[in-house]
Amino acid sequence: MAFNYITAQEAAEMIKDGDSLGLSGFTAPGSPKVITEALAARAEREHEAGRPFKVNIFSGASTSDHADGVLSRANAINMRAPYQNLPDLRKRINAHDCHYFDRHLSEMAQEMRYGFYGKLDYAIIEAADINDNGEIILGCGLGNIPTYAMLAEKIFIELNEQLPKGLMGMHDVILLQDPPRRREIPIYAANDRIGSPVLKIDPAKVVGIVRTKSYDGVKPFTTPDEVSKQIGSNVVKFLVSEYLSGRLPKEFLPLQSGVGNVANAVLYDLGESKELPPFMMYTEVIQDAVLELMKKGKCTFASTCSMTFSDQTEETLFADLNFFHDKILMRPAEISNNPEVIRRIGVIAMNTALEADIFGGVNSTHVLGTKMMNGIGGSGDFTRNAFLSIFSCPSITKGGMISNIVPMVAHADHSEHSVDIIVTDQGIADLRHKDPVERAREIIDKCAHPMYRELLTDYLNLGKGGQTPHSLRAAFAFHNAFNETGDMRNTDFSKYC
Repeated sequence: MAFNYITAQEAAEMIKDGDSLGLSGFTAPGSPKVITEALAARAEREHEAGRPFKVNIFSGASTSDHADGVLSRANAINMRAPYQNLPDLRKRINAHDCHYFDRHLSEMAQEMRYGFYGKLDYAIIEAADINDNGEIILGCGLGNIPTYAMLAEKIFIELNEQLPKGLMGMHDVILLQDPPRRREIPIYAANDRIGSPVLKIDPAKVVGIVRTKSYDGVKPFTTPDEVSKQIGSNVVKFLVSEYLSGRLPKEFLPLQSGVGNVANAVLYDLGESKELPPFMMYTEVIQDAVLELMKKGKCTFASTCSMTFSDQTEETLFADLNFFHDKILMRPAEISNNPEVIRRIGVIAMNTALEADIFGGVNSTHVLGTKMMNGIGGSGDFTRNAFLSIFSCPSITKGGMISNIVPMVAHADHSEHSVDIIVTDQGIADLRHKDPVERAREIIDKCAHPMYRELLTDYLNLGKGGQTPHSLRAAFAFHNAFNETGDMRNTDFSKYC
């Protein structure tokens, strides 16, 4: 079939106010770049003319400034799911200019197939190549595009000339059946391949192909600061202890790691550990540090949904693709984040928290309980089903004006039932087989910053009995003190006695 090559502007003109778009990719890699930019420009023209123009955006996870960024600045997003991480979109969400549905990443595709979000008008797919039969070699992120491509009435392809055709074979594309016909997912080790190396679409649905030549635009992570390094060191110290004690198998277990400087610091420290054997990863995102671990032979294989590499590291990957080709496999989000697989193969989950409370609850999403930061992402998928669930965060931020260990989290994303280990720059709290008061003492003594330990102990002593001795009047005293004075150290529990 001969495809129609069009410009990004021509594609944008076909999209109508109120349309729903499904985007390929997972984080910046694989996300569309030029059609969404043209769509933002069109939205600005429509708004200047006094006409409404907003679309609904469904993705695999976050996207990039080429998509969420420009569309947010144009106020062109009506509804957004399942995850985001850009300041411009965050402002729209917190101002209620955009309806944001924060969903577990493993659930988004199936919820679309179940019909929870209505019809999908367009899928926009970044591709390294496409043949006349509609077989697509995808880019560096997979996300939910197998489902979006199936459901969409029409499809645009962004054919990115920066992507090598040598990516062929690095994708594992599969579409799950829905209940009651769903079968088990036959992944029994992180490196099992179960699907197709290409995404197969109906060529008749392709209304246009737009040529592009753009990198993903992922910025290099900054060198970890001393706090991040200490957190990374503490996480590795804990894993070494578990391994040497025999609570982890000799071949170790696959790792999941979140995104950011702390996650990178953990991975770099793992690469330096002489006590731990080479390992595999079963995760949603791999970052720059993973390539270094592969070069050292420390990470032997990574199953992921996205290769979220900085542009410089992506160039390194493409230049040495033969070496990395069979060490990395990209899967759809409902496979990379699937609870069934995570539980079966014993993934060790390592995620970051905004704050944790003294009884083990974790807030991953809302600053001071109200302002959305990014979203829950895949942390819930992995936390609830992991062999071990580890959360990390700095003990304090803003020079000590904020304690990230608080009496009660201001927004609960992960309950104490799902959290095994909390790590800060101060130390490691092992919450396993401990009752609520024992957990509180462990977290205060080992994870809280010294400047807050007395205050947190005072709160614990306010409790009037019960298994979890919260004081409901004083539970948010830290947050109230910050809102009133700008410093949690000004908390005064005497007013709650």
